[in-house]
Parts: sequence; C-alpha cells; structure tokens
Amino acid sequence: MASPVLELKSVSLSFGENKILSDVSLVINQGDVLVLMGPSGHGKSCLLKLLAGLLAPTRGELIVEGHNFFSLTEIERDVLRRKMGMLFQKNALFDSLTSAENIGFPLNETTTLSNIEIEKRISRFLTAVGLAEARDRYPDEISGGMQKRLGIARALALDPQIIFYDDPTAGLDPITSRKIMELIISLAREQGTTVVAVTNDMNRAYQLGHKLAMVVDGELIVTGTPEETKQHKDPRVHQFIRGDLKGPLTAMLESADQNHDSGARHD
Repeated sequence: MASPVLELKSVSLSFGENKILSDVSLVINQGDVLVLMGPSGHGKSCLLKLLAGLLAPTRGELIVEGHNFFSLTEIERDVLRRKMGMLFQKNALFDSLTSAENIGFPLNETTTLSNIEIEKRISRFLTAVGLAEARDRYPDEISGGMQKRLGIARALALDPQIIFYDDPTAGLDPITSRKIMELIISLAREQGTTVVAVTNDMNRAYQLGHKLAMVVDGELIVTGTPEETKQHKDPRVHQFIRGDLKGPLTAMLESADQNHDSGARHD
C-alpha cells in the first residue's frame, strides 16, 4: 500500500489581509501524479510552494514523510528538501552558464559527488531530455521548449523522490507542450517519483494527472481522475474545465484581473 509522502493538515495561507488559502487538507501518496488547476490568481503556485516547503502556512501543518516540516530544525528541513526537485514557472536557468553547467550547479553545490560522477550525471540527464548536442550552449541560444527541457533535467539531477512542476508547458506550442508532458511522464515512471504539477491546459492536465484538484476561492477541490473530473458536479469545476464564459467563476476571474492590474495577484 502506498504511503503518504506529503500532507497538508487544515492549512491556511494569508499575505497580510489577503487570504489565499483557507483550511486546505490534502494527502499525496508515494508515486502519485497530482495536477493542480484553477483560475489565475487563486493560489495554485502558492499551494505548490507550500507543499515544497518554500512557503510556511499561516495556520496548519505541512507533513513531509511523517515529519511536521516547520517544527524541524533548518538542518533537518534541508535533508528533506534534498529529496525534492522543482521546475519553476520561468525555468530559473542561469543565463551565464551553459546547459551542462546549469545541470551541474546544484550537484556541485549540494553533493559530495566527484567531478567524474557529476559529469556522468550531467550527460545522463542531457541525454534523457534530448539535449546532448546542446550541452555547451547558453539558455539564450536554445528554444523555449529546449529551455523547458533543460529546466526539467536540472530539477531531476539530484534524483529527487518528489518533483514539483510549476506550469511546465507555459508559452509553448501544443506539439511541444505534448512532448514536454510525455517527457515528464516517462521520467516519472523511470525514476518512480511523486509528481505535483500546476497547469491550466486541460488537455495536458488530463494527459499527465492520475488525480486532479482545483484551487478556487481559497478552497482545494479534489476532483479525482480525468474522467471523474469531467463528470464533476461542482459548477465551478464544470465551468472551468469547459472554458464557459458564463458561470460562477466569471465574477471571480474579473476580480482577479483587477487585482493583477493593481499588483495584488498571488498565484
């Protein structure tokens, strides 16, 4: 039986007077592939960062492998963080480093691997994402899809047990998006990793997720498998996955746009 690797227990998150999440509970088991979706500005990326231990909840607990994460010492938290990898929304690549150096950076900084072992791992992951021939190119010398694959390779270089993907196909064309998701799926299967991903591309969400959940109006609605999600009875889920212009989300989306214009968006 799969065991929980991540749990949120009655978690709330606020920035000042701005309430982002309220009383959210979630269990993620080993080997799960969970996709988070929902309207812009409602906290998907914040929830992802909570699960990764990058944000501390205002209330509630983050449990990582049975440990109350924010009750641990910083050293103990670092041990657990090294079991995690993350692809940030805009890849967060170092412009001044080559593809190979970008992958090697976390290996040099956080491991005691020899130079030979690091080089082997760099070559392994460049090959895994189809970038072996781009090893000496800089990020601005490769395409957006290649940059995304490089970000994935760097996130996987430490062989994490849990990996977080923040909008991994943002800005990519449909064909490249599908290829990126196929890559994520195949690497997760090969490595046996637990995956949590954020995306609003429903085709890619259905392609990737074993289980889907919607972040909306401070809530987390676990909608289930792709088929269960398509049949979900909540009108907010129904409107969102179909992209309908009329429904309960319309006023929320207009409000989020106003917040974005005023610089108050949190997602």
